[in-house]
Formats: sequence, C-alpha cells, structure tokens
Amino acid sequence: MPFRVFYLINRSGESVSSISAVPMSARTICEQMLGRLQSEDDYLGIIDAGDTVLQVLPEPAQQRYYVEVPIEAAKASYGRYVDRAELEQLIRSLPEHFDEHSIPGLTYRPW
Repeated sequence: MPFRVFYLINRSGESVSSISAVPMSARTICEQMLGRLQSEDDYLGIIDAGDTVLQVLPEPAQQRYYVEVPIEAAKASYGRYVDRAELEQLIRSLPEHFDEHSIPGLTYRPW
C-alpha cells in the first residue's frame, strides 16, 4: 500500500512539503529515505490513507530516531524512540490507517 511522504534533508537542501507529498511504498521509504536522515535538522513525514502523519526525527548522536503521531485535536503527540532496525520494522508493518493506538509503545506528550 503506498503512502505519501514529505521530508527535509538538510545537507543536500532537498525538501518536499506536506502539500506536495510524493507517493512511496514502505519498502521504498526504507530503502531510499532512511539512510538520508543523518542530521538533527532532517525529518521525514509519512502520510497514511486518512491523512494521518507519522513523523520521523533522527537523533544521530544517540543513534536513534523519534517517531511520533501528532494529534492536533488533542494538542499532543504520541511517540517513542527506536533504533534503525526497529524503525524499518515499524515502517514495513504500518497499517493503511495509523494512529496512536495502531503503533505499539507510543507515549503521550502534550504540546
């Protein structure tokens, strides 16, 4: 199932806005996008079929990523830290529609 992605890769200046998000499969996201997330200023957004966003924010110094589902109505995000292997597994197993309940281990973080 294809998702839509938006991103900023700081060192190369590449970016795609959420309005211009491009279709991409989970496999392609893992193969083509994750290795490019190398700076704390980089980010990746994955949009599901219902326009819910999963944000991926790298923390290279800690060799981890923060993944979160922002919920505007709740004025909060639900997220957790993962390593590269966990991130790939999470992306490859994303359902067509995701939320704070469909991704295991997310915790509430108010804005």
